[in-house]
Amino acid sequence: MANLLSLQFSASLRHTGRLVSPRAASLTQRRFKQDSSAEYLHKSIVPSMHYQKSLPRLPVPKLEDTIRRYLAAQKPLLDDDQFRTTENLAKDFQSTTGKTLHEELVAQDKSNKHTSYISAPWFDMYLSARESVVLNFNPFMSFNPDPRTEYNDQLVRATNVVCSAVRFMKTLRAGVLAPEVFHLNPSKSDTDGFKRLIRWVPSSLSWYGAYMVNAYPLDMSQYFRLFNSTRVPKQGRDELFTDAKGRHLLVMRKGNMYSFDVVDPDGNMVRPAEIQSHLNHILADESPAAAHPLGVLTSENRDVWAGLRDKLVAAGNGETLQEVDSALFCLCLDDEDMRDHIHTSHNMLHGDGCNRWYDKSFSVVLARDGQTAINFEHSWGDGVAVLRFQNEIFKDTTEQPLVHPGSASTGADSAAAVRRLRFHLDDALRAGIDTAKENFDAAVSELTIDALEFKKGGKEQLKKQKLSPDAVAQLAFQMGFLRQYGHTVATYESCSTAAFKHGRTETIRPATVHTKRCAEAFVQRPGEHSVDQLVEMLKECSKYHGQLTREAAMGQGFDRHLFAMRYLANTKGQALHDLYKDPAYAAINHNVLSTSTLTSPAVSLGGFAPVVPDGFGVGYGVHDDWIGCNVSSYPSRDVHEFLRCVDKSLEDIFTVLEGKPIN
Repeated sequence: MANLLSLQFSASLRHTGRLVSPRAASLTQRRFKQDSSAEYLHKSIVPSMHYQKSLPRLPVPKLEDTIRRYLAAQKPLLDDDQFRTTENLAKDFQSTTGKTLHEELVAQDKSNKHTSYISAPWFDMYLSARESVVLNFNPFMSFNPDPRTEYNDQLVRATNVVCSAVRFMKTLRAGVLAPEVFHLNPSKSDTDGFKRLIRWVPSSLSWYGAYMVNAYPLDMSQYFRLFNSTRVPKQGRDELFTDAKGRHLLVMRKGNMYSFDVVDPDGNMVRPAEIQSHLNHILADESPAAAHPLGVLTSENRDVWAGLRDKLVAAGNGETLQEVDSALFCLCLDDEDMRDHIHTSHNMLHGDGCNRWYDKSFSVVLARDGQTAINFEHSWGDGVAVLRFQNEIFKDTTEQPLVHPGSASTGADSAAAVRRLRFHLDDALRAGIDTAKENFDAAVSELTIDALEFKKGGKEQLKKQKLSPDAVAQLAFQMGFLRQYGHTVATYESCSTAAFKHGRTETIRPATVHTKRCAEAFVQRPGEHSVDQLVEMLKECSKYHGQLTREAAMGQGFDRHLFAMRYLANTKGQALHDLYKDPAYAAINHNVLSTSTLTSPAVSLGGFAPVVPDGFGVGYGVHDDWIGCNVSSYPSRDVHEFLRCVDKSLEDIFTVLEGKPIN
């Protein structure tokens, strides 16, 4: 599972701290009505998809490089005899079956220059998975609170988020959303002068123009799935559905489902005061919680849900399901306050199952106290688009909110505008919903989440020591696991390959011979090494992790290449080579430590469940002067003890960096 992102964005967001009077609020509404530019977040000089045509293609790595990298990643996980067996299998694969599969993959890639070699297999992997999307695939990212507390009122924040989301959608579809570009030298590339120049370079060449000034445009092919999109369950393999004509928002509260238009027939955004009025109408609805909330079906096994969906359509609910599927996105209004980070994580990751439609491309979950998060379905994209959306929404709602505390809702006829979605349910469907709820409750009851905030050091101190902050965080996880369980396990770190056309992700393998040696020195034999020797080990780990990260970002890992060759063999009905049957291959793909990093001014915390029953799901961020982790586990692992061990590991690392011996 490719959770969240490895790319780190740092936008400077400014916040105004002044209160807005009702008169100012009405002026905002009037200005909105008169100014069509208020319908857009911005109007980029460079068209949104300007670079898409000339993006470089994701390279298929050389087979010998893939085998070498694979064996290097296996080395810290195996004893000498196991490694010899795996090495012999890998060398045989390289000279026989693998050679043929690699050549076929390269030929196939050359005849499909419009995409990447991993795109179709990766979609297929996600859409063919039959497990529930809840816990297994959907992650969450929570927003920071609005700096002005009065704007965190549930109705005010919900209205502003919806308005900003519509503005984002309109900006994207008008082709004036600024292209996603990774700037290594922003003083040259992130300037109006460069943008005015590059816009005249033909799309077939524009990427090269950006490259000349050290700017790297990113793939935006996933963005069209952000809105009006849903994963639809089908027997054996799901389908992605998108209907850009949908003008309405799906809203859920207490398991009840509502819909109202947020875009008018002419394509204009409905006035913010009307949107506020419609949301207020839903929040004021005194209907009891749904006795049989349909949303919980989206948490079921995909084949079970597909069968129940067929029954729903047969019972006359096809048009209503179409309204759900084609909605811009889903807004989940929850009726409880969040007690703390842990409660927030549980609520935003899974909730109670009733007030969610997990199949929507993304849902905005908004608690009664204004805590807000995005929960997104993972098959259509890897989070690049979602994080961009979240950053833009946070910036827009905090800098240019369209409704304010004290804003008057219009006299809009919300009773007529808001449609309550009702479904015809027979006994079999009601029983299916009850069973889905039981299964959901059983699954989430097994999940434990805990968090760590290490306040004794962060990015600034590590960079002064010329150490990679990400490498140090990953090393702390290796040390923590070794301290708790006494051995090294398969570890996964997600890395975006969005620098390439239709790139998805590649895997960084943070468990290396260097981290194993370093972790054993710190944890098991600290007295046998001087402070200088320990620092040298930290540098070696950092250097090698940096190399792995660069390789992965450039499409030069081994995981996707081996996956694509196995997928090719399966599609051709060929018997798999013994490399794929090797217990070591199964073990390295049984990712006990599944990790993903995220830092953004918009994001408070992110998280996901473990990808294996005996694993940890590690969301983390290295900030300027602190390091945060949000970690999940099932009963076979003790997440609280793991975080204590990670904390001790970070403490030891920073102690050594201060020139002091470890206690």
